[in-house]
Amino acid sequence: MLKTIKAPSLSTVLKASTVAGLAAAVLATGIPLQLTPSYAEAVKVEAPSVPSFANVVDAVSPAVVSVRVESRIKPVSEEEGNGFSFDFGGRNFDDVPDALKPFFRQFGEEQGRRGPPGARPPGGPGQHDEKGRLRPVAQGSGFFISEDGYIVTNNHVVADGAAFVAVMKDGTELEAKLIGKDPRTDLAVLKVDGKGKKFTYVNWADDNNVRVGDWVVAVGNPFGLGGTVTAGIVSARGRDIGSGPYDDYLQVDAAVNRGNSGGPTFNLSGEVVGINTAIFSPSGGSVGIAFAIPASTAKDVVADLMKNGQVSRGYLGVQIQPVNKDIADSLGLSEASGALVVSAQAGTPGEKAGLKAGDVVTAVNGETVKDARDLSRRIGAMTPGKKVELSVWRSGKVQPVTVELGTLPAEQQQASTDDGDQAPEAQTPASEKALADLGLSVGPADDGKGLQITGIDPNSDAADKGIKEGEKITSVNNQEVSSADDVVKVLNQAKKEGRTRALFQIQSKEGSRFVALPVENQG
Repeated sequence: MLKTIKAPSLSTVLKASTVAGLAAAVLATGIPLQLTPSYAEAVKVEAPSVPSFANVVDAVSPAVVSVRVESRIKPVSEEEGNGFSFDFGGRNFDDVPDALKPFFRQFGEEQGRRGPPGARPPGGPGQHDEKGRLRPVAQGSGFFISEDGYIVTNNHVVADGAAFVAVMKDGTELEAKLIGKDPRTDLAVLKVDGKGKKFTYVNWADDNNVRVGDWVVAVGNPFGLGGTVTAGIVSARGRDIGSGPYDDYLQVDAAVNRGNSGGPTFNLSGEVVGINTAIFSPSGGSVGIAFAIPASTAKDVVADLMKNGQVSRGYLGVQIQPVNKDIADSLGLSEASGALVVSAQAGTPGEKAGLKAGDVVTAVNGETVKDARDLSRRIGAMTPGKKVELSVWRSGKVQPVTVELGTLPAEQQQASTDDGDQAPEAQTPASEKALADLGLSVGPADDGKGLQITGIDPNSDAADKGIKEGEKITSVNNQEVSSADDVVKVLNQAKKEGRTRALFQIQSKEGSRFVALPVENQG
């Protein structure tokens, strides 16, 4: 019979070995040991110091509001109400050129916007109302610019509204009145009656101190969720997105979405560096490319709207285009800068002052003009009736031209072209060949003025410059032409003067423009 022996437990063995070890330690040293239990420490990392936006947000948030726009609208079907209808500057999104549509996927102006899943616009179940009563049709953002209740927002947010409500951070709703709007810069001003209450407001930043790489904070009402804060940096300055002649946007990478329209972007001092107005987005949501109207532009426009309810701008009355390297070479300019006058409309200040097609405006009151947009902004910022001195490059030298500015009309009229009965001169084979070397085939113009372009060599310089069949050549180097002989005569003269290019004025249905073509092969 086997005898069963019970083995000691593991804990007993460990205890025994521990006691034995301690006893050995005592015997070896003669000094009793004091035991302290050992525990593992939690992970802790010393993080580098980074800026916090909390102080800025705490200070500026009371000045930022949600803007709810209401309008009397026609009944629509439930299916129609589920879509979006975008608007920018009073235009329907469908009217925006395809190339620009990604820029104008706006943030809160969609008609019948339904907000997050399951949400409804405040004040009712969307835009459906058989009686045509007021219903919310848009929702954006804005901010107080004065303690007595003036609010800045975007024109495209309020453009179609009949009534406006400003919703403050604490949920207070205040009726607002539209003071004025400016579609050209997409700005608008509202006013609320605080019944003696002084509102927290913010100030404009100095554009000269805004640098690419600076931190910015955007505060607004994205997707109708309520006050939301996002942060990023200034990505670029002076962006032109094709929305108008005064484009000079800041580009920021802070998350800006639908509903942020009209909301402010702040620097770390709590000053407004820009007003969010557009995003580039294939999906309609933020992809890190947003555009804000800079404070320098907004400050003057808002001041005019608060004072007069509208903006009065200086007016020259000339059609202009940029000066590229080829055009500069054809005119003998040392660098590609300034604004090239394409035409001066009859009866306008520019025409009365003697400006004409082919002139290049290089300076205004002694300050250099960078390009056509720069000239538009400078003149538009001036007071109508003011006299300004333009530096104009004409016939190979700079000439001063004094202009008394007019008032920019609501809709600029295009210069008309008078019909004539002058018969075109006969073309010679040599002239035809010379123009063929440029890639052009021409014929008599219907009105007897200029040359109709009847064909384009697709591999020619003319085709590369965008000249198309059906357009018309009206002048070369500012000299009117009505035959191929006229053109060749001007080209030969340009070659004698050492020019490598000649300036062709091209007339199309869209208007007039200048194109520089080479003259090396003419003679």
